[in-house]
Amino acid sequence: MAELYYNEVKHRLKEKGKVSAAWLHMASNVSAEIMANAGFDALVIDVEHSPVDYQTILSMCQAIKGTGCLPFARAPWNDLIAIKRILDCGVMGLSIPYVNTAEEAREAVRRCKYPTKGLRGIAGSPRACGFGMNRGQYLQRANDENLVMIAIETPEGIRNLPEIMKIEDLDGIFIGPMDLSTSMGMMGQYDREEFKAAIKQIEDIVLPSEKFLATVANDAQAAQILYDKGYNFVIMMSDAVDLSKMAAKTVQEFKKRNPERL
Repeated sequence: MAELYYNEVKHRLKEKGKVSAAWLHMASNVSAEIMANAGFDALVIDVEHSPVDYQTILSMCQAIKGTGCLPFARAPWNDLIAIKRILDCGVMGLSIPYVNTAEEAREAVRRCKYPTKGLRGIAGSPRACGFGMNRGQYLQRANDENLVMIAIETPEGIRNLPEIMKIEDLDGIFIGPMDLSTSMGMMGQYDREEFKAAIKQIEDIVLPSEKFLATVANDAQAAQILYDKGYNFVIMMSDAVDLSKMAAKTVQEFKKRNPERL
């Protein structure tokens, strides 16, 4: 019999532990396997800002399987059908973007849960259920084991955060700094005092609570600063972005050492 379906990352976060994570932007099962073998705790398949489709999500989850890393995803929107199909591929955690109100957050959670806790359509045939074999008793355990976080990315979301925090089955809060700064009229200007104050407002609400706090960082060093502040889940790398950085750096080094090629 298969081992019971168990989400190690969710249980660690419930204890306010630290989790290492990275984006998967390349819609590639190969990069997913490479990143998983590197030893990240979780990999977040970006269904919002990448060309990934559902079949690719499934193949990426297969590539991650058996590595000790867990597959997560960022949904394209707070959409019942998209959430259902992503979960059926076998991801074990979902981040729902651009949530602004307690009602939107409540609906996001309900869309991730089977009845009677939620609205997620149930079937035994998808990969998550072992293609009909209900591996690890998935259908009985998914409501408890799958992780749900929502992204706060607007001033409205911050204003409604105290009410959002009351939702029992919501596991964590993700800060989307690019969207938040843009919605405040200061795209990418993270040093602005107004932006720093907005981030602190979120931190002051979430860090003392039982819910975990998540965000992004440019690298492991920047991530550690956030962990030291009390953040629990930091996405510190991207397969696409970091490959592009390394490629540009390598070409620049070549041109510097071979000026006759210019």
